[in-house]
Amino acid sequence: MSTELDEKVGTFQVIGVLGAGQMGGGIAQVAAGSGYEVRLSDVSLELATKGKDKVGAVLAKQVEKGKMSTDMRESLLARITPVEGPASFSGCDLVVEAATENFDVKVKLLRQCDEVMPPHAILASNTSSISITKLAAATKRAEHVIGMHFMNPPPLMKLIEIVRGVQTSSETYELVSRIAQRMGKTVITSKDMPGFLVNRILIPLINEACFALQEGLGTPEDIDTGAKLGLNHPMGPFELADLIGLDTVLYIAETFHRDFGDDKYRPSTMLRNLVAAGWYGRKTRRGFYLYDEKGTRLGRSFG
Repeated sequence: MSTELDEKVGTFQVIGVLGAGQMGGGIAQVAAGSGYEVRLSDVSLELATKGKDKVGAVLAKQVEKGKMSTDMRESLLARITPVEGPASFSGCDLVVEAATENFDVKVKLLRQCDEVMPPHAILASNTSSISITKLAAATKRAEHVIGMHFMNPPPLMKLIEIVRGVQTSSETYELVSRIAQRMGKTVITSKDMPGFLVNRILIPLINEACFALQEGLGTPEDIDTGAKLGLNHPMGPFELADLIGLDTVLYIAETFHRDFGDDKYRPSTMLRNLVAAGWYGRKTRRGFYLYDEKGTRLGRSFG
């Protein structure tokens, strides 16, 4: 069986990535860097092309630092083709959806992918909190639907969290696990529960940091430094929240509160207010901290 799976993994050559933003572009870079042909899609060809250009800019910095040759950069970029919409995925063996964290949006896009993808193809979602079982049920290939949660940013983070829906077949799970390993990632597996493994631990931590700040227990810098030097975390909770996007953090926290029905998951007022203000973090250049157009932190956002 192992040899058969290895042979089947070898037949997977073309990966579609739906969403050319920070996560989608990073996933495309990882896949292309592992030798796959990539179709990078967004709502328009212009946005998909901008997504590829951002990958090119990241790789250019690696060339400048001597971490990659110019030929390697050009070869990797040549394997990424910008396309427009799910209709361009008819020749893909695996499609990874990396759209905004919204159930209705994801269902609509997954159904569009499902209609054009070949019967053998696997449909994966990069969702960080939405039920894979519910997403799979909206398609005609439920046994071929799986969660493939890349950490942010995908090119740097070594982990992929695989999430099995109720319908996900064992072969689909094994194939995706091996593809993830071919991408150089370490794989962990989660049951289909709200937040899965990583965010089940992370989001309450960030939310508790928000309560600590809200109660005046310490400054954002003190809390972040405490997490980095006291807990040995590479980033503090507010730095990480700004990177993830406060709107996404709030969405997941609200999902926990609703689905578990436990007040320990209730989002802090401070988190709700920052999202209401449109201060989502780095992507809006203001969250817990202020940022310039390159994402460099300038200082505290408030207080």
